[in-house]
Amino acid sequence: MLVSVTGFGSVWRHRFGNTDDAHRFSRAVYYNTTGVVVEDKVRQRTRICGYARFDAVSGFNPNFPSRTINRVFECGEPSVGMGHNKLLFKRMLTAGEPPDCFFVVVRPELTGVLAVGTAGWRSPDTWLLSFSECAQQQEVMLLMPAYGWVVGQFGRFVLEPSERRPWTARLVLNGGD
Repeated sequence: MLVSVTGFGSVWRHRFGNTDDAHRFSRAVYYNTTGVVVEDKVRQRTRICGYARFDAVSGFNPNFPSRTINRVFECGEPSVGMGHNKLLFKRMLTAGEPPDCFFVVVRPELTGVLAVGTAGWRSPDTWLLSFSECAQQQEVMLLMPAYGWVVGQFGRFVLEPSERRPWTARLVLNGGD
């Protein structure tokens, strides 16, 4: 499955190999998930637990995560294991290619608060990877197809890919609703 990255969640974690391993940093694994600000610090306030996994060999550079935005990765199928939703980013493609779906992070600053879990809050072909919430703060990590949608308090937002660069997309308020 090909997935284009449009943004990241607020929480990053990493795991390195054994300290005895000379190649421990080249075998590093980086995990991205959702979080919200609580008492001036970003915290996980998990409602739905999940994460995206980037291996060091995938082409992901933790020193420059922004270089991964609008890049397409070969990914494993989304899965659920040990109570966590998971998505493995295996390998970054060298050229832009139309993806099967997009890795999207949604916050209330754009959409307003989402009624996560209620009927009709997202398109049926959108997969919820992770969700954190505290008070009126939310962060939702989704795997969305082109033209998938979410409904927030400001209306329905549709993920529209660029015609010239189909590996890029953004959530746009649907004026027809």
